[in-house]
Amino acid sequence: MSRKQSKARGRSGKSGMVRIIGGSWRGRRLPVADVPGLRPSGDRSRETLFNWLQAELPGARVADLFAGTGVLGFEAVSRGAAGAVLIEQDRDAVRVLSGSVAALDAQSRVEVSEGDALAWLKNRAAGSLDIVFADPPFGAGLARPVLEALRTCPALRTGGLVYLETARDAGLQGLPRGWEVVREKVLGEVRMQLLQKI
Repeated sequence: MSRKQSKARGRSGKSGMVRIIGGSWRGRRLPVADVPGLRPSGDRSRETLFNWLQAELPGARVADLFAGTGVLGFEAVSRGAAGAVLIEQDRDAVRVLSGSVAALDAQSRVEVSEGDALAWLKNRAAGSLDIVFADPPFGAGLARPVLEALRTCPALRTGGLVYLETARDAGLQGLPRGWEVVREKVLGEVRMQLLQKI
């Protein structure tokens, strides 16, 4: 799932919807599942992230590990990624994600996978991913386990990128080995990190 907080309201200003902000699906609105604590990545953080990734997206194979609304994966495909897999374990969120894929007629480019993100990674082919979005629920302590899983599993190619989004004060105390910080920014209560697998 995307970040958790006490309100199930996205930062786009409209409860229940999130907007794609760039690319071929720009302006399209996607529903947000009624899942307690689900909070989509906001427009400002997505604008920053996709500015960072602009040169890397064309033709990239991406995964959104805690998809929630799937907005990071949909945004990536909208901006030229070859395809995205949206991994989510909440059944209601998966149902809404599948509806969004159908509404965008994106079945050939976006796959929805129900289940645990870390378990999903173990079954991927070597080098099958170029970019991974990891926006785990805030307070769940998943940032380090996700980076360890991505370092040890071969799915993310060497040189591949991971976008890690955490609560501002919940940043990692020392980056696990095998990673290099490419970009970093704090926006409000959110810490954004773009990391490269080395």
